[in-house]
Amino acid sequence: MRVSPLILAVLAAACAQPPRLVVSDADRVLTGVQLEAPNPGLTGPLAVAAFHYGSGTDRRRAAYRDSVIVRTTPVNATPFLRDIDAKALRRRWAYWGFDARALPRNGRVWHPEGPGPYPLVLMVHGNHDMTAFSDPGYEWLGRHLASRGYIAVSVDENFLNGGIRTENDARAWVLLQHLALWRRWATDPAFPLHGRIDLSRIALIGHSRGGDAVAIASGFNRLTHWPDDARIRFDFGFDLKAIIAIAPVDGQYNPSDKLPPVRGVNYFVMHGSHDSDVSTFIGQRTYLRTDVTDPASVKAALYVYRANHGQWNTVWGDNDVGEMGRWLAKRSLLRGEEQRDVGRIFFTGFLELALRGDRRYEPMFRDHRTVGAWLPRTLYVSQFASGGERRIATFEEDIDVTTATAGGAVAARGLTLWREGNIPTRATTRGATFETTAVYLGWSAPKDSTAAPDPDRAWYEVALPAEAMGPDARLTFSLAQLALRQGPLSVRDTLTPDTAAVTGSAGRDSSASRARASRSARARTAAEAARRARLPADSLRVDLSVELLTHDGRRATVPLSEVVALRPPLTIRLYRHAYIESRVTGSPRDHEYALQRVEIPFARFAAALPGLTPAAVRAVRWRFDRTPAGAILLDDIGIESP
Repeated sequence: MRVSPLILAVLAAACAQPPRLVVSDADRVLTGVQLEAPNPGLTGPLAVAAFHYGSGTDRRRAAYRDSVIVRTTPVNATPFLRDIDAKALRRRWAYWGFDARALPRNGRVWHPEGPGPYPLVLMVHGNHDMTAFSDPGYEWLGRHLASRGYIAVSVDENFLNGGIRTENDARAWVLLQHLALWRRWATDPAFPLHGRIDLSRIALIGHSRGGDAVAIASGFNRLTHWPDDARIRFDFGFDLKAIIAIAPVDGQYNPSDKLPPVRGVNYFVMHGSHDSDVSTFIGQRTYLRTDVTDPASVKAALYVYRANHGQWNTVWGDNDVGEMGRWLAKRSLLRGEEQRDVGRIFFTGFLELALRGDRRYEPMFRDHRTVGAWLPRTLYVSQFASGGERRIATFEEDIDVTTATAGGAVAARGLTLWREGNIPTRATTRGATFETTAVYLGWSAPKDSTAAPDPDRAWYEVALPAEAMGPDARLTFSLAQLALRQGPLSVRDTLTPDTAAVTGSAGRDSSASRARASRSARARTAAEAARRARLPADSLRVDLSVELLTHDGRRATVPLSEVVALRPPLTIRLYRHAYIESRVTGSPRDHEYALQRVEIPFARFAAALPGLTPAAVRAVRWRFDRTPAGAILLDDIGIESP
């Protein structure tokens, strides 16, 4: 239903709302650089040249008609453009002057002026007005990559843009057909870059639907037949090393009624919180299902607070939603150049890691704070996983909350919330989840606010397999703070007995702790609980202790806040007025659950408990003793070995 501009204007004054951004901690968190490597966001030392290739007959764009230095042949994509309104297709092809039987292969190339050979990076746009051509919008990235020793190509797929659906496999197939050209050109002495193309190091970068297309292309690249019609054979087999997805969609193409798998490549996804086009971090779903069991593979994700959808493409800009763009809360956004600076740093760093094997850049994907001084001042959430991890608990295997993936026992005490379930997306529509299971944990202070603080009143514990840890290993897990307020805990709310019999260890010193507590400590606890009760959920920052427990009852304790930048739920308001937000977006949650990677080296625990040895460790515990109340999502508990 269309809402008239007059009605919107009248309602605007009554429904105006402040941006309500979470206060940035950048001045405290983004303070230094811990990498022993140069800033990948700086322009490189190489001179850059550019050219176009294409049909040479394009009726809409002079660049692909008059400026091509290499003419290309079209491809027949008819099988991939199915279930699309025939009348709409006729109008589309009338505008372009060709149809699905003859899609052109057009591209803009930026390359270093040097002998090479250089890795090859193809970039592809997503959906937009097909008459507002999207492929020039990545010149900022193409020139940057070329200056640092990459051949960068912005692929034209504008003829697939506009009001159609179910075409993302076509986008992927066309992209691979471009790689087929480059494979042929690499051996053609007449081609301008002959002898300078390194086809053993290829990466694909995709934005929006293009971000879905590059993931699909990585799957097609490994197949011999099209999943939807096996009569169509594939013969790709490119040496594809890396996939980068920028604010991608996910699930618009489901071969064999399954979400396309991503495996055999290094994967990186970046998404902005204030993306009003792809308004949920659905690329996190792709990240979570990406298989990196290969020890040589890594995957990473970065959630960028205040980044939008369009500013990754200079043609698209700060308006993600067309006519309704006038109502967007654009004052909340990063400046376009700031947003693209994030891209220069992380996209280039990932290519250095994945294509050149420069592992000096790996820490920036494990924890963005390692390059904090290079980054624009905003909030970031990092995720990372490698093939060197042994998963202890993924919460995917069954419905028993007392068992872990690796077979160990799970126990808890004093929780107000303990269940396993899917992680929801920001959307509130039924079934809108990231299709991964995590454990929900909540805790609260006792109803008796005068009682002495009990550091063991609430905890969650997972047993570790024998010899799971080594002296150089890391405990790893993912965490997000839930926007749920936990009420005072009464005896009836306690989910396990008020003893440690279930695990046989912790809790034995709690009575002594209570005896030592002073009246002033009890008063501070009550005052803190009262203060937090007045705060909105998105301003509460939780903290807790992470412990390794030994067979003989000792603990090695590390405060979580000492190893990770804790985040409250990052509030998102896309529009300037509440009424418009609810009408356009369907009243989604005002936050997204972007999981945060946490790594704690065994050496850190050993420093907290002198004499600790890996063989002595029996379990890991999350002890909720550092804030009176809170709730978290916990997922993918593992041990990473060098």
